[in-house]
Amino acid sequence: MKWVLIVFLGLATPVAANPSGPIRVIDGDTLDVGSTRVRLHGIDAPEANQTCMRPDGAVWACGRWVEEQARGLYEGKRARCEALDRDRYGRVVARCQVRGKDLGAALVSAGLATAFRRYSSDYVDIEKEAVVAGRGIFGSQMTAPQAFRNAQVPVSAAPEGCAIKGNISSGGHIYHMPGQEHYARTQVNTARGERWFCSEAEARAAGWRRARR
Repeated sequence: MKWVLIVFLGLATPVAANPSGPIRVIDGDTLDVGSTRVRLHGIDAPEANQTCMRPDGAVWACGRWVEEQARGLYEGKRARCEALDRDRYGRVVARCQVRGKDLGAALVSAGLATAFRRYSSDYVDIEKEAVVAGRGIFGSQMTAPQAFRNAQVPVSAAPEGCAIKGNISSGGHIYHMPGQEHYARTQVNTARGERWFCSEAEARAAGWRRARR
């Protein structure tokens, strides 16, 4: 009876515990909170190698600047986070607070990150206010961080006769057949573990599932 209870409790354990502890800043939207790598929910910051253009045409290293600003503001401070999910890289996606203030909101308000509309509308109004004020990155022209990352992705060409696209996303390992809704815009990045398949049987045998649309 005790063994059955232990198994049941194990199944009830959440995917990720709520992280808390001192912050080590990785970049504008990623932190180590204690021993846990956290991707902040609902925001997206420029990549470390990303640049922006000021109104006078001067190009500056806005991605590195954001990282330095975030480090100056939050390095070593204690955060309490609410875990929401895990992303494809194994990071805990979470909302975090420092001294009772929402960290995502503070970063967007300061012009250090954008509202990540793809996943949340939580910080859209805060971003609009920061844009009007021209704070931080919002005082410059900047490619959206997601678009910048997509442009850096090495895309693999299909081997002859193998047109099924194996894509890794937050939904898992999914394959897209020619003619499906998202086939044309799906890219295969072999460096990330994505791959091409020559048949559905091959994809299923490898543990991938067919896209719903």
